[in-house]
Amino acid sequence: MSEILIIGLGAGGLDQLPLGVYKKLKETDRLFARTKEHPVVAELEAEGIVFQAFDDIYEKHDTFEAVYAQITEKLLGEARKEGLVYAVPGHPLVAEQTVQMLLQSGPQQGIQITTGGGQSFLDSLFSAVQIDPVEGFQLLDATMLRRDEIQISHHVIIAQVYDSFVASDVKLTLMEKYPDDHEVTMVTAAGGSREKIKKIPLFELDREAALDNLTSLYVPPITSREETFKEFSSLREIIAELRGPNGCPWDKKQTNRSLKKYLIEEAYELLDAIDRDDIDDMIEELGDVLLQVMLHAQIGEDDGMFSIEDVIESICKKMIRRHPHVFGNVHAETAEDVVANWDDIKAAEKNGRDEASSLLDKTEKGFPALLRAYKYQKLAAKAGFDWEFAEDALKKVKEELQEFEEELAKENKDAQLDEMGDVLFAVVNAARLAGIHPEEALQYANEKFYRRFSYVESKVKESGRPYDDFTLEQFDRFWNEAKKQGR
Repeated sequence: MSEILIIGLGAGGLDQLPLGVYKKLKETDRLFARTKEHPVVAELEAEGIVFQAFDDIYEKHDTFEAVYAQITEKLLGEARKEGLVYAVPGHPLVAEQTVQMLLQSGPQQGIQITTGGGQSFLDSLFSAVQIDPVEGFQLLDATMLRRDEIQISHHVIIAQVYDSFVASDVKLTLMEKYPDDHEVTMVTAAGGSREKIKKIPLFELDREAALDNLTSLYVPPITSREETFKEFSSLREIIAELRGPNGCPWDKKQTNRSLKKYLIEEAYELLDAIDRDDIDDMIEELGDVLLQVMLHAQIGEDDGMFSIEDVIESICKKMIRRHPHVFGNVHAETAEDVVANWDDIKAAEKNGRDEASSLLDKTEKGFPALLRAYKYQKLAAKAGFDWEFAEDALKKVKEELQEFEEELAKENKDAQLDEMGDVLFAVVNAARLAGIHPEEALQYANEKFYRRFSYVESKVKESGRPYDDFTLEQFDRFWNEAKKQGR
């Protein structure tokens, strides 16, 4: 079987190279290197060691993935002819993508892949910045840095910060998690004769000229609680503390049932902020809604029933399952197609699990009356129990209104309550058939009433007289003035 032996060139010069690695380099006549941009290569070449390097491939491609793929392909092709030694910077199994690709593809092609020694740059880097990785440590690739993978409570080392463009991307990503002036450390050629260590504020990262392929960035952990408030884990810890033994008496006594009214209130306050297009209020009200979710989840965890992880897992699975046009092979051309797919999948999920005695039982029980009426009518319409046009439903509104007028004259409160319910239900039906959501329409009417009544109040205050001094006709005159201004 053909073989590729992969060895590491370490992080510095010849004096840092392990003896076993040095012997392998001297013995082989088929020596390949990912790059000659390494301090030890020139010293080895001076001793007569010949490398075949792949630096020219870097100039042919726009992405590292393509570069690494071509290097891997060339190495496997050479190995099919005869075994070889492949030398990489540092240690073969630390931040070396071509090694991982060889380990995966080599055996599939009948080529044995063996990794030898080599000193990782991490050993020297830990010494340079004087940290103990056992406290919590992350090694990340600057070219594939993702915000949500960064653990700000850990020591973070970011490799391959080799030029100002990469440094700029790294800076912008880190500034989403860390303060702009968070002190970071640039380390170049750690442990070697060219070692350079420089501490700078984060916002200056891409202004440094001394960046090369041996430059890494050390980001120390955040220790201030206030600076962790953007982290989901911080919110969870705060909620757990509020309900803990030394927490808040009010929070500790709450139950899922006692919190129901607050969730409804916060949801409506959020809707109000959205209607007013008030971004600051939306941020605050979304936070209040999230607080309710976290409190419910913490109660579930305290009772040993479920945790926030269960909640997140459930919604992740649901989003994947109900969006096969995104995560699967189903095709959806329009938003209507998406809704149809969603309803079909939802129905299939509930089939056999939620045997409802009525179609209307599919409506969530916690809906307010107006929204429940709307949902009932939509479900009935699916079964064909519906008018075709809004005008037909409007006739029913007039009929129900006449019946309410008749009961109003009789002064029978129970009958009036019954008939007013019919009027409202019929109005909801007419709105639905007209393509108007009744909740939105009523909210619009509420805001309109608020504006006009506020105008009436302002006119009363301007007069300096009490409300009792005004007649209903005078109030109506102010109201009509407000209507005109609104138009």
